[in-house]
Amino acid sequence: MAHARISMYLPPDINPAQASIAYGCRALPKLNEELQSEDLLTRQKALMALCDLMHDPEHVYVAIDIGCLESLKALLKDSNDMVRIKTTEVLHIMATHNVGREGFLEHDVLLALSYLLNDPQVACRENLHLALKHVAQLPSGAQGIVNSGLIPSLVWKLQREEEEIQGLLLDTLAACLMVDATEALSSSVVPFLKQKLLSANNNIRSKAARTLIAVSIPLDGKNQVWQHDVIPILVHLLKDNVEEVQANAAGALMYAMVTTQGKYAALDTEAIHPLLNLLSSPLSKARLNATKALTMLAEAPEGRKFLQSHVPIFRTLEEDPSEAVRRAAQIAIKVIEWKP
Repeated sequence: MAHARISMYLPPDINPAQASIAYGCRALPKLNEELQSEDLLTRQKALMALCDLMHDPEHVYVAIDIGCLESLKALLKDSNDMVRIKTTEVLHIMATHNVGREGFLEHDVLLALSYLLNDPQVACRENLHLALKHVAQLPSGAQGIVNSGLIPSLVWKLQREEEEIQGLLLDTLAACLMVDATEALSSSVVPFLKQKLLSANNNIRSKAARTLIAVSIPLDGKNQVWQHDVIPILVHLLKDNVEEVQANAAGALMYAMVTTQGKYAALDTEAIHPLLNLLSSPLSKARLNATKALTMLAEAPEGRKFLQSHVPIFRTLEEDPSEAVRRAAQIAIKVIEWKP
């Protein structure tokens, strides 16, 4: 005869660290109420449950609609470390969805997040910068970060953060400075990026060079890159053993050499040979940036004279699989063969 026995253990699908999720449309409103609870364990469990639910964009939409963002903003100031960490984790997951990014801008979440830039918990700061990186991928998000006045703080943190977080910072800055680099340029971003170009970390070098592309678009940026002697370092990175670093360095040079000072600084550091070598790179981005950079050098009489014997290389690029490279090669040939 069978005996009824009650197990001492929880069912295998029950997570004791996570709040029980109510059925159907009541799930998120109940969690929102629990986020506002005075009981620490209740808040923590509700955040754990939200971390799972926010992977679904439909749940993100409902959460924003019922006011979860206001509750999460309040929890960013919580005295408990775990609450702040899980709150920023929920927010960075929400920011992976377009509806979440738009919600951040509508509900001023960026300003609330900025108070945690100096949080003592590394995990909290990492989640914060992941959220900012995702928001910056949206043009209106990048503009929102610029408008919020966060750029000087992000530039300042570039020198003081953990290396992994520095990579996230560079991603955010690269997107935001494409929108407006004015505040960054007045916050000494060029000297900071110059130091990052010398990093032993391949990822940091690559992202620093990519950020310099955005910095070098305005005239003030081009002038600062020349004044701070960044061009010789970029020319050296054209021979880096990482192809992505080479491509981004060529891109930064392409913009920096628009000015006369930039052209002659690159010519003085013998930029032509490494740029010519990049024309055979397997990366189409590297071939494109190198072709455009050489076109800039061909505008100087000395550069044009040297490149005239290398026109056949550009002729081969007219058959390149990339339409952008083919078009850039045709322009380069016209500039090199131009006669006064």
